[in-house]
Amino acid sequence: MTEFDIVSPDAIASGKATDAYFDRTVETLEHADRNPTVVAEVTATQFPTGDWNLLAGVKDAAHLLAGHDIDVNAIREGRLFDGGPVLQIEGQYLEFCRLETPLLGFLSHATGVATAALEARQAAPETTLLSFGTRHVHPSIAAMVERSALVGGLDGISNVAAGEVIDREAGGTMPHALVICFGAGNQEAAWQAFDEAVAEDVPRIALCDTYSDEVDEVLRAVEAVEDLDSVRIDTTGSRRGDFRHILRELRFKLDARGHTDIGIFASGGITPESIAQLHDVADGFGVGSHVSNADPIDFALDIVEVEGEPAAKRGKLDGKKQVYRTQEGGHHIQLADRQPPDDGEALLEPLIRDGELVREFDIDTAAARAMQDADVVGFEPPL
Repeated sequence: MTEFDIVSPDAIASGKATDAYFDRTVETLEHADRNPTVVAEVTATQFPTGDWNLLAGVKDAAHLLAGHDIDVNAIREGRLFDGGPVLQIEGQYLEFCRLETPLLGFLSHATGVATAALEARQAAPETTLLSFGTRHVHPSIAAMVERSALVGGLDGISNVAAGEVIDREAGGTMPHALVICFGAGNQEAAWQAFDEAVAEDVPRIALCDTYSDEVDEVLRAVEAVEDLDSVRIDTTGSRRGDFRHILRELRFKLDARGHTDIGIFASGGITPESIAQLHDVADGFGVGSHVSNADPIDFALDIVEVEGEPAAKRGKLDGKKQVYRTQEGGHHIQLADRQPPDDGEALLEPLIRDGELVREFDIDTAAARAMQDADVVGFEPPL
């Protein structure tokens, strides 16, 4: 027993984090002295649907599979897909049988989060967006959430431990709790104490909706903190009224008093729709549950070939495949031994060869790839 309900990395890597029927499968195949060479593919849908998702989780999947005597091809992290295989394994089945459960988990959850982050990003491509959502999920997956949010195009993260895992510095300023600790009517004391306490490189952003009207607190914060960078508005939904009007009023009154350099940052229930509606009156947003609580993509792993012969179950497509991005942004799926489209770029690329990892991973590169691919395929957020 452990203090926290967390499956350890060692258990994941060893294959213990599996569904019990895979243990039964291993027992049965070993008893029957049967271990065929297969091709298995991870897919969400068999044919292109026009419903694009952003692939993430490939780094974790690669490290899970590395060291096993298999070859693996995969679409690169940060590319969009709308059907067909995203990862393909070739080797003796017992080499990876028990790894199916964590493999699908790594890909499914991260891809859902990254896709949601891209939806937020595309709603306002030039606006600062920060990931604020790890408080809504189990802390053991915070690093996955923050990494996937960055792959999807968000500009920063808030979780300190996750930042250490992915080598990114977490950012943030103050919660309502800090202001409340100084008491109603003493907001200035809270803002000033923060200004005096934190390092110089921490932005001076005052939270301005704790006890009184947003405009009142904003104008008080401007007077209380000499080098204020921004104000953050996180008004509870039940008290917001017309949130756009509130932000417009703040901008107008700040500008009228010569504070055109002070930014306005909004958070609390932010979605792609609200980003699209508010990005002209706010300088940035904290995006929480829309990203962190994204539904995992329903990936499945299926054997499609056994000993070189087609072998997929009903409803799945036989044979080893390749997927292509065409110049007009299409996602083309066909058997790997067929002539590729004239303008097609092969997306399933080597990931592991003879058990050795043959690819490197970089968050910034994946994020840039996502932005480019989104333009090519015409990805649009649901607004």
